[in-house]
Amino acid sequence: MKTYLALIAAVVFAASCGYSKEMTGNSESPELGKSYGPVEVAPEKAVGVDKVMEVNEKMMDATEFTFEGEIVEVCSKAGCWVNVDAGNGETFMVRFKDHFTIPPGTEPGTKAYFHGTAFNDTVSVEMLQHFAEDAGKSPEEIDKITEPKFELGFTADGIVLIKEEK
Repeated sequence: MKTYLALIAAVVFAASCGYSKEMTGNSESPELGKSYGPVEVAPEKAVGVDKVMEVNEKMMDATEFTFEGEIVEVCSKAGCWVNVDAGNGETFMVRFKDHFTIPPGTEPGTKAYFHGTAFNDTVSVEMLQHFAEDAGKSPEEIDKITEPKFELGFTADGIVLIKEEK
């Protein structure tokens, strides 16, 4: 019996060593002011999200931006994407380059500085369904997704969650 318990303890210890929240820069609750991703964001270079949307109307090629925006939804499974308020009643998805993540516990309404590349994107039905599943949508809602979507895409290589002044 002691051997059995020791074996279980060893397996649990080994499994816990394989995953480190510190290594991914991720935890359940966000650390405001912290930078996530491989690129350091320069907040002083940030433009408003309205500027990204304005340029998107004319954009033919991918364009690099640093912008400030409000997070309205976070991937609940891993924090591997967010939806950002576009400022016009719409949202757009920001995916994270090289699969870095932010804390899935990041609250809607959190503001952030994003650095990366904006581009026009056609998102397949399969990807839209996958994102809906990650967002915790019901199977009925997921089944209603039957058409690809043409939209602004943004791949972030760095994010800083903004500390609100009180």
